[in-house]
Amino acid sequence: MELLRLHARGPMTITELASSVQRTHSATSQKVAAMRAAGLVRTTTGADARTRKITLTAKARRIAGKLAAEWRATEAALADIENQIPYPVSRVVTDIEAALRRESFHDRIAEKLAADPDWK
Repeated sequence: MELLRLHARGPMTITELASSVQRTHSATSQKVAAMRAAGLVRTTTGADARTRKITLTAKARRIAGKLAAEWRATEAALADIENQIPYPVSRVVTDIEAALRRESFHDRIAEKLAADPDWK
């Protein structure tokens, strides 16, 4: 999503990019570091020395069309699934988040392991 956003809107700061994809600054910073290591983005000095703009590399611009096509296909496939089930997939996510607030996944696994004689 971040590469597609940069392709559509042009260079952005990490703060701008994080906001546009509804992620935390920290998560976006980690993603940008991984994309930089993969040769997909570079950073340049922004309007002042304290800000950095993230820009796509030629490599990223070459694959942007394929990424956009994959994104559209993914969204269309998800819409197909949602048309075949009686509730939206987003509801499943919301329901899982609520269940995990009641008891974490870690705690659930620990409980199962504590009851398993092979774990002891």
